Amino acid sequence: MGEAAKVLARLSFEEYLALEEKAPLKHELVDGVMYAMAGASDRHNGVVMNLAARLWQAARGKGCRVYASDMKLKINDGRSYYPDVMVVCTDDPHPYYKESPCLIVEVLSETTEVVDRREKLEHYRRIPSVQAYLLVDSRARRVEGYYRQGEQWLYTDAVGMGEVSVPCPPLRLSLDEIYEGLDVPDRLPEDPDA
Repeated sequence: MGEAAKVLARLSFEEYLALEEKAPLKHELVDGVMYAMAGASDRHNGVVMNLAARLWQAARGKGCRVYASDMKLKINDGRSYYPDVMVVCTDDPHPYYKESPCLIVEVLSETTEVVDRREKLEHYRRIPSVQAYLLVDSRARRVEGYYRQGEQWLYTDAVGMGEVSVPCPPLRLSLDEIYEGLDVPDRLPEDPDA
């Protein structure tokens, strides 16, 4: 016979922070529930490091800070994520989380793509300070960008070659820089245009 159903307790953001500080694993907070995060592949980590290094170089001396993978982003009192890369160019003083990034980057993998494209896209676009959200594929040379233009959002898609615009710090990133040192095909095998 199975166990009786239990009421799922919802955590406040403060309770989550206190638990996360002592946890041996990282967790994201979604609607007050903590979810453990899986580890990343070598290629995923390589893309994150290439991006963070290039963004850090461009941010130096401009009052911006670049965070890679280990800084929490508070969405609201019941939701917090660990973006793969984020840039903060305003005063955002909390030592364990940020609330005002201007750029957020998620690196897509088979296990994260659906959440990154739907749930995170929806929540990241609601943050007033966010100027751009980039989805960088770890399986093929492809970067999709969502850019705030007033009340509208513009979408771009760079595949194989080309460049991506970054609003903060302002720069252009080539796909060669993003995928430097990594064996990544131009397209996914199931891509109908391949």
